[in-house]
Amino acid sequence: MTSIPNIPEKPVLEGLEDKWAVVWQDNETYKFTRPSSRAEVYSIDTPPPTVSGSLHVGHVFSYTHADVIARFQRMRGKHVYYPLGWDDNGLPTERRVQNYYGVRCDPSIPYDPDFTPPEKPDPKRQVPISRRNFVALCEELTQVDEKVFEDLWRKVGLSVDWSALYSTISDDTRFVSQKAFLDNLSRGEAYLSEAPTLWDVTFQTAVAQAELEARDYPGAYHKINFHGAAGPVQIETTRPELIAACVALIAHPDDERYQPLFGTTVTSPIFGVEVPVLAHPGAERDKGAGIAMCCTFGDLTDVTWWRELQLPTRVIIGRDGRLSRDTPEWLVNAAPYAELAGKTVFSAREAMVGLLRESGDLDGEPTPTQRKANFYEKGDKPLEVVSTRQWYIRNGGRDAELRKALLARGEELNWVPDYMSHRYENWVSGLNGDWLISRQRYFGVPFPVWYPINDSGETDYANPLLPEQPQLPIDPASDVPNGYVESQRGEPGGFLGDPDVMDTWATSSLTPQIATGWGGRDDELFALTYPMDLATQAHDIIRTWLFSRVVRAHLDGDSLPWHTAMISGFVVDPDRKKMSKSKGNVVVPSEILEKYGADAVRWRAALARPGMDSPFDEKQMKVGRRLAMKLLNASKFVLGYGSSTDLTAVVNAADLAQLEALKAVVVEATKRFEDYDYTGALEVTEAFFWSFCDDYLELVKERAYGAQGEAEAASAQSALAFSLHVLLRLFAPFLPFVTEEVWSWWQQGSVHHANWPALEEITTSGDAATVDDTAAALIAIRGAKSQAKVSMKTEVNTARISGPAASIARLRAVEADLRAVGRITGAVEFTETDGPITVDVELAPQPA
Repeated sequence: MTSIPNIPEKPVLEGLEDKWAVVWQDNETYKFTRPSSRAEVYSIDTPPPTVSGSLHVGHVFSYTHADVIARFQRMRGKHVYYPLGWDDNGLPTERRVQNYYGVRCDPSIPYDPDFTPPEKPDPKRQVPISRRNFVALCEELTQVDEKVFEDLWRKVGLSVDWSALYSTISDDTRFVSQKAFLDNLSRGEAYLSEAPTLWDVTFQTAVAQAELEARDYPGAYHKINFHGAAGPVQIETTRPELIAACVALIAHPDDERYQPLFGTTVTSPIFGVEVPVLAHPGAERDKGAGIAMCCTFGDLTDVTWWRELQLPTRVIIGRDGRLSRDTPEWLVNAAPYAELAGKTVFSAREAMVGLLRESGDLDGEPTPTQRKANFYEKGDKPLEVVSTRQWYIRNGGRDAELRKALLARGEELNWVPDYMSHRYENWVSGLNGDWLISRQRYFGVPFPVWYPINDSGETDYANPLLPEQPQLPIDPASDVPNGYVESQRGEPGGFLGDPDVMDTWATSSLTPQIATGWGGRDDELFALTYPMDLATQAHDIIRTWLFSRVVRAHLDGDSLPWHTAMISGFVVDPDRKKMSKSKGNVVVPSEILEKYGADAVRWRAALARPGMDSPFDEKQMKVGRRLAMKLLNASKFVLGYGSSTDLTAVVNAADLAQLEALKAVVVEATKRFEDYDYTGALEVTEAFFWSFCDDYLELVKERAYGAQGEAEAASAQSALAFSLHVLLRLFAPFLPFVTEEVWSWWQQGSVHHANWPALEEITTSGDAATVDDTAAALIAIRGAKSQAKVSMKTEVNTARISGPAASIARLRAVEADLRAVGRITGAVEFTETDGPITVDVELAPQPA
């Protein structure tokens, strides 16, 4: 036996993450090297995490799933392009900056080059600052947050190419986002429109359909009488404050109760406005009175009726969520409106109910109810529908042909798991409008657009001024359009910069293009990596991030952005509830990484199958840590015999059987990985490893020491070392730190650049059934000793082994090893039977 000097006296898991993270960084282990052809590349599009938020264990699981695929593909010989980005821009970052520094953005305030944040920030008394100062603070804080995130991902062991790191607010990303938008605009796919828009009054921004959450919200039904020629027409509504905005009463065309009223008019209570009674199939006959107010605008149903029935527009709710301070000109009885003017929706509702009581138009008292209301996913107040000017991108919501094409893209995509495609199909099929991409925020990619102002001071939105591509990226708030000077900003005959920024999804929808050098930034990289091979993400953002990337790739390149989408489930608490800060059930990744080590956490992550929600129990980390520790100790034990992997030396039946069983593991693990079933690959590998440790190592250890001669020892030693060589590579995608550590004891280079095990490597032939037969015999012998409550070292005077003829033949071939591990000193009697393998032992007498 040859000693290996690199093996530590006592291997430990502690410190492996820090040790190998430094080595991998210094050696650029995971840096993408450009091959000569696209076929040699495997490229991955990963979600750029929002650095202003906080990571939980679900993020670690999802990103680990992408990483195990990346590591597998790298070992298969692919040049893996695996970039990572930070999602810096958008509302979450602004909110964090406001609270962290105690400031808020006020675009009307001039830039202060000497501004410093308050020494004692007060989130409740935020200091107003200029947009430019505010954006500078956003950039400053995101850099701090990015470092924290990067340290965590390095601790997890993500094999990303850190030199390809990108940010969704960098100049490079601004260029890509603005160029893509201008391309959409030139092809007629982007357009500016004044239309009813879902609006969050708290954040003062438009909200897209994909960002909606339907939540229960307390309200009350009010029975209110409109006045018709034949008597009162009673409606039921939860929003009486919108009576001044009523443009029609709507009932189902088949509702016999209201058919006589269709084509007639009624007058609204309090304000005396004449409105038509109309039919629409969207009215619900069994809801309330079966006839409803159509107001501009109470909800999205109102918008549908308004558009399809070509109704007038009478808007009374403004962007601040308050009723207009100006009395609407269409009111016949205008005086009562003074009671509502300038009030919040809630206060106006109370005032309106008071007016209805006084007039006698309220039938009974309001009836409390829980109603469904649309919320912005990050908001805490119901959304309003206000008329605003916004930028849109066509996404099939109003274009049947485009919707059909996008549905076809979903069918073309390889979904893992397959059933996740239904979420995509349901979302696309249910779209009712185009993609609203503008936001009334500050820290984001600005629209590269100015508008001319005519000599009368009116802004011409229909003829925007656009930059040339070489000028990108630009900020219309500080840059000037061609042919103008700064002094003309906001003046008659001058120009006005678009004040809005792109929705964060409008930028994130371009992550494949950002990461691959699209737009002439790196044509060679783009040709090698796009369309990308894999996109990984959780299932809750299929409707946003996945769909939006499909839209942009389809519109720009008439293709998918990647070939495969691998969807993660949620990590939930033991009660199967989604983790959230508000519930107090979030597991902080840094704590479990510190306590159990990255390999243990990655092992548990890999047990979460694609698409499946996974209950989290911290005790499971102990199992993963035990596996990692066992791999260290078993490796030390095996390499204590030597490092030869010469299979020509393997002649013993037990050794040949072990290698034959290993062939099946290699084949199965490879197939599972190719099918993106990383969990299955881990399970088959781990099952073999525990059998290797518990049965095979015990079976051959005395022979490996030379108990049966040099040839038999060499056979065992080579089989052990070769098996370890394969096992380390099979485990490498899951346990990168411990496998790299063991590999460094006796091999050159990194295990993560070693070849993935191939069937052709195992040149021996054996009977794999010997492994199971031997394990069954050993279990029986150990069981007998355990039942007799004696030590496993207790000698056996006689062992009577019975079983099928084929099994008996196999066990005869490994009798010498069975004798050694079972401490059988006397006779071994073999008997052929039709039943399973059984062992009857006669133990040596025990001292009194």
